[in-house]
Amino acid sequence: MSGKMMKRLLLFALLLAIIAVPTGCAAILEGDKMIESPHSAIQSETPPEERIEVSDYDGLLAEILNFVMQHDDSGRVYAYAYHGQVEADVQRACSELKSINPICAYAVSEIEGVAMRIVSYYEIDITITYNRSKQQVDSIANVSTLRYLRTELLNVMSEYSDEVVFHTTLNVTKEEIVEYVKEIYYENPRKIVMKPIVVAEVFPDSGEDKVFELRFGYIERASILSQYGEKLALSTRRNTERAVGENDAEILLSLVENLIAACTYDEGMAKSISVHGAQNFAATAYGALENGNAVGEGFAMAFKALCDELSFDCRVVLGYRNNIVHAWNIVLINGDYYHIDVAMCAANGIKTAFLKTDVYIFANRYIWDMANTVNCRGAMTYEDIAGEEETNENGDENGDGYGNGNGSGSGNGSGNGSGNGDVNGNGIGNSDGEDEDVAVADINSEEKSDEQIEQNDVTVLGYP
Repeated sequence: MSGKMMKRLLLFALLLAIIAVPTGCAAILEGDKMIESPHSAIQSETPPEERIEVSDYDGLLAEILNFVMQHDDSGRVYAYAYHGQVEADVQRACSELKSINPICAYAVSEIEGVAMRIVSYYEIDITITYNRSKQQVDSIANVSTLRYLRTELLNVMSEYSDEVVFHTTLNVTKEEIVEYVKEIYYENPRKIVMKPIVVAEVFPDSGEDKVFELRFGYIERASILSQYGEKLALSTRRNTERAVGENDAEILLSLVENLIAACTYDEGMAKSISVHGAQNFAATAYGALENGNAVGEGFAMAFKALCDELSFDCRVVLGYRNNIVHAWNIVLINGDYYHIDVAMCAANGIKTAFLKTDVYIFANRYIWDMANTVNCRGAMTYEDIAGEEETNENGDENGDGYGNGNGSGSGNGSGNGSGNGDVNGNGIGNSDGEDEDVAVADINSEEKSDEQIEQNDVTVLGYP
């Protein structure tokens, strides 16, 4: 056999030996034994990380905003086949979100982006610094209507929350929002014990799409005010249960009588308060019904709470009396509106401030926003309800009032002083009492119309 043939046979035998050697889990029988060789585990490849890919500016803007909404400190975006200038768009997106987008303007102090080219695509790294917590961002309420806005404000005010944040496209300003807070407080004395101090901010400064942040301040903790609210609700129910009368006017008179029996007018405190809505319990319904001591605003809020409990149409009027910050009520009876000043009923007698017209109130140095307040021209009087013989309104038990007769002579004030009315009823009461409620306009036996009042060239102040 030639040498060449021998080489071929050896190569063939070697090939057979190689084929016979098991791979992977080899098994070689040695007699009755099976020997298994160890199997090396196959290493699996790490799955590729999930990538956020964008191809245009709008997609880039949306992904960065998504990082903000999730309150991520950083994130990476990949730009493939991008339509636009990546580096320029990254800087533009960061600037636009921070200055124009309301959520970012509210929650973010800095947004930075860096784009790095990797052969055929870009890696865009975003870094975000926040000035609001994730909880604050998550708590932003979306408000689409004024009704919902007022409902949301009532809820947070009745819970004495320290802040509320909402996102809206409503055409409102922060000044109008603060005014809504004021209106809601005076409309809901049964639900809100104290008017909060409000600080309002809007993000951004311009544009229709905005985030409003309202921060509320109180002199008491929320838990304490909530307890006061429960007491106030109970006191309101008890007082209305004691009201008696065969008609609306008699029931309202009963409410006034019960309130002045339970509360004293604090004239000294009234002179020390310089603004409406002061955080002073004497200016709240709670102060009147629970503490038994109140100024005009406290009486007005308490009386509205009682009227609301019985579903009477009652409003709180903010104004001035004798150049002192004051508040009283307007009620609707049988289709006509009337002024009721329960504080002055307590101080000077019910007949001096119960069921009064605009003319009477204006003549007695009351100033309010007449242009935006319903007209009070009803003909009903206290004497009609109480069944007393009607007398000239030039004197009460404290000698407080103005002359109203057509003849000469003194006013018919009984009690501590008398009023000196002339033939036109122009005199002012010279009371021995402390009250200085005097007329500032000529009032004849017939009431002047609102048109005549407006001709007096008297400056009427609006709400402070």
